[in-house]
Amino acid sequence: MAAQIQYADVEVGTELPAASFPVTRATLVQYAGASGDFNPIHWNEKFAKEVGLPDVIAHGMFTMAEAIRVVTDWVGDPGAVVEYGVRFTKPVVVPNDDRGGLIEVTAKVAAKLDDNRVRVDLTAMSEGQKVLGMSRAVVELA
Repeated sequence: MAAQIQYADVEVGTELPAASFPVTRATLVQYAGASGDFNPIHWNEKFAKEVGLPDVIAHGMFTMAEAIRVVTDWVGDPGAVVEYGVRFTKPVVVPNDDRGGLIEVTAKVAAKLDDNRVRVDLTAMSEGQKVLGMSRAVVELA
């Protein structure tokens, strides 16, 4: 695979298509199995509340992975992401109901760099709160 977006076609301020990612308790169980992270704050409501959380919360790395999908879907190649980092600011709460939680992600090109690379700044929100801070990716374009 190779990046589908041309460096010459991108300007600072270019907005990437926004996306929303639902998160259910079943999603968390699947992620726990894949990652090996069986911390009870991600599946046990009683335990999560006992340690001061409002409810079960999504794994931070899961939240981070969902957010970068906006970038990989835009560029057309997950391998085009050469750097990615975030700060975890708030948890994604996942109630045990028919809806679960929702991660809403927007992103825009913040800087054009050397070597056909751009920096993309992401905003990830859940229930009106920013759940990732300093969320930035460097992407190598065609």
